[in-house]
Amino acid sequence: MNFLESLRIAMRALIANKVRSLLTMLGIIIGVGAVIAMVGVGSGASASVTSRIQGLGSNLLTVSPGQSSSGGVKGGAGSSNTLTMSDVTKIQQQAQFVKAVAPSAGKSVQVVYDGANTSTTMTGTSQDYPSVRNITMATGRFFSQTDVQTGTRVAVVGPTVVQDLFGSSNVNIVGKTIKLDNVPFLVIGVTASQGSSGFFNADDMIYVPITTAQDRLIGNKYVRQIFLEATSANDMTAAQDEVTTILRRAHGLTGNTPSDFQITNQADILATMQGVTQSLTMLLGGIAAISLIVGGIGIMNIMLVSVTERTREIGIRKAIGAKESDILIQFLIEAVVLSALGGGIGIGLGYGGSLLASKLMSMQATVPPSTAAMAFGFSALIGIVFGVFPAKKASALNPIEALRYE
Repeated sequence: MNFLESLRIAMRALIANKVRSLLTMLGIIIGVGAVIAMVGVGSGASASVTSRIQGLGSNLLTVSPGQSSSGGVKGGAGSSNTLTMSDVTKIQQQAQFVKAVAPSAGKSVQVVYDGANTSTTMTGTSQDYPSVRNITMATGRFFSQTDVQTGTRVAVVGPTVVQDLFGSSNVNIVGKTIKLDNVPFLVIGVTASQGSSGFFNADDMIYVPITTAQDRLIGNKYVRQIFLEATSANDMTAAQDEVTTILRRAHGLTGNTPSDFQITNQADILATMQGVTQSLTMLLGGIAAISLIVGGIGIMNIMLVSVTERTREIGIRKAIGAKESDILIQFLIEAVVLSALGGGIGIGLGYGGSLLASKLMSMQATVPPSTAAMAFGFSALIGIVFGVFPAKKASALNPIEALRYE
């Protein structure tokens, strides 16, 4: 008996018991579908995290103050005042692997315009901030180096601030004067919407020259953070080492004295987040893969039942010349067809689940073709592994005893 004949007989046997065949495939369908959906959602989440982190700035390094200490009690990271505009100037003048530098000092402020008011975050920074943090303008302009040097009272606002003040983000606010903690500022631009990333919402923000912020709103000359754009992604580690050396020298730190600042590398954050999402994807995929094992056990159980039901058929086929290998192959084909067909249906459902998750979670879930091929191949392998025992049992039946079976 050739392979095609065995396949035809196997398909006829499965079609004759449609409901049982479908229920048998259910475990494989659920298992493969869950694996595909989980991998799709996981890859989409990883891509979303990567996009959000990269959206915070290209080749970004962040310098923050160290811990404060009072009476032996240490504060949290960034609680001390160790960074100044002098540090910013030294980095600009001495760092070869740094393309742009943007200091930042901010506070929560009350914004008032013609009776309307809202609370938001004010960030004092320099003219390089848009380049470092990937900020683009919707209308107007960002402030210039001259504005920073002269301490001009100008402001650039985010679309959420416009929405809160005027009830619509489409209102042209450029040229209007707003008050930040009762200090008047002329609005010269509105940033394009970026959305939020964790606790940071670039749309709910007001930017002013850092010199103006320090003199008029904050009341001190300290810098809370320094954002740095490395010359390239390959130079980020070199830039980090270079800036560390510059700041330690500027702060008079030598030998094993701990640094009074810390530098965060965007690449390290990105790698960590990608590692977390990949681990979660593997965990969820592994849990879903258990359904494949359960489905394989279901296939073995049904095939054993099928062998018992078709004992006389096996006896007749052996009596007219069928070899043990013919019986073995036929039952093995039936098991593989069940699992492979269930795998194919599961892949379709998995893709559908990924697309649904993409819409519900507002992200782009992607399933690599290699993952779908691997899931299908694994489902077929399940059929072979769990179909071997019933097939061997069927092929080993004694034809005389099989013919006598009632």
